[in-house]
Amino acid sequence: MTDAEAKKPQESLQDRLTQVVDLLHRQRLVEELTHRQEGPHHQLVEDLVHRQNLAELQRKLNELHPADIARILEALPLEDRLTIWQLVRAERDGDILLEVSDAVRETLIADMDDHELIAAAKEMDADELADLAPELPRDVVHELMESLDAQQRERVRSALSYDEDQVGALMDFEMVTIREDVSLEVVLRYLRRFKELPSHTDKLFVVDYDGMLKGVLPIKRLLVSDPEIQVGEIMAVDPVSFHPDENAYDAAQAFERYDLVSAPVVDKNGKLIGRLTIDEMVDLIREEGESEVLNMAGLREEEDIFASVWKSVGNRWSWLAVNLVTAFLASRVIGLFEGSIEKLVALAALMPIVAGIGGNSGNQTITMIVRAMALDQISSTGNTARLLRKELGVALINGLVWGGVIGAVAYLLYDSWSLGLVMTAAMTLNLLLAALMGVLIPMTLARLGRDPAMGASVMITAMTDSGGFFIFLGLASLFLL
Repeated sequence: MTDAEAKKPQESLQDRLTQVVDLLHRQRLVEELTHRQEGPHHQLVEDLVHRQNLAELQRKLNELHPADIARILEALPLEDRLTIWQLVRAERDGDILLEVSDAVRETLIADMDDHELIAAAKEMDADELADLAPELPRDVVHELMESLDAQQRERVRSALSYDEDQVGALMDFEMVTIREDVSLEVVLRYLRRFKELPSHTDKLFVVDYDGMLKGVLPIKRLLVSDPEIQVGEIMAVDPVSFHPDENAYDAAQAFERYDLVSAPVVDKNGKLIGRLTIDEMVDLIREEGESEVLNMAGLREEEDIFASVWKSVGNRWSWLAVNLVTAFLASRVIGLFEGSIEKLVALAALMPIVAGIGGNSGNQTITMIVRAMALDQISSTGNTARLLRKELGVALINGLVWGGVIGAVAYLLYDSWSLGLVMTAAMTLNLLLAALMGVLIPMTLARLGRDPAMGASVMITAMTDSGGFFIFLGLASLFLL
């Protein structure tokens, strides 16, 4: 694939966003000019212009996929976002609500009345409705549940009974099941009765009369095998399957590892109750990655980029408060050595280097550890101890090499070999501290039941700043003054 082909989808989406923004800008500009004009038919002209502009915008939106509209809504300020949202056809509301981020979905739902919400949700499957239900008003959810048939209602309740990070919360109930004692010809005739197959149908699920999973029949085997053969002769009897209470992220890793498109979900007795599909797994992996980035930066939750000032402040203040406390502690460490700094001004110029390199090294270590924990590569004490030794070894070598480099620079700048040695020693010790904390911080958070990435970047920076200042200024006080 060429670079141009790889960039085409993103460029196409950007082009669509630009076109929508241009249409919005043109609408405001033309209406402003029309509003300034006076005449007997002024109001009529203004209404016609307004309708014409809205019609052009609506035509553009009707051409777009719901996922593209969702991305455009996320990229617009609140006023423009709601303007576009009002122009979306009602039957597409549900699909778009499922595509947008949680923060943006909140603003769209707040702009809809109960009647609109019910109309949008009625177009959804049970698993989709379960995804959206926690964010809908309680009376709307109650009315929706009353409108469902018994089977759909039970499916929604089943999905809602699981935590959002469990397989049961993500499973799809739309699937095709067959028996093992029928011929492929019968299966093909059965499939032709469907108007369309459920999305991501790469296999059919083989069950007995009690609904117990017996195996799966890949579509590719069905298409190329002799129609007279029975299903039981060519089905896969040991498919990758999941239980509804399993961790969804573990399931996503299995999808990646085994190149799955869909997989059955069975209860503890082996009865087929649903399936997982690749689209849900891709969404989960993307959301998990975004969550880790936000957590490492100390953000409590996903934030609408165009959210109000106060809402953004509420999302960000907690770890800023922690950072303020740690920065104050670092300043107090420096305060302990004011006398040393006054006697040797070079210390003030060099100490940020020690702290900065330590923070960067610590962040590298934390990133590796969090990734290893996410991939279940750290599963035993032996692995943990080995990883700790490895990271300390890397830190020792980097400290001696780059500490030696900055030590040589300090010698050349200040004509003091002892200052160069102190610089080398401080850099090495701070990198060792960074490696130790880079391993211990995420592991401690995990043992406490917290996300190992939560605020890790803030904490490692605090440790390497305070530790780096103390080590460097302490060594300087001992050996230079």
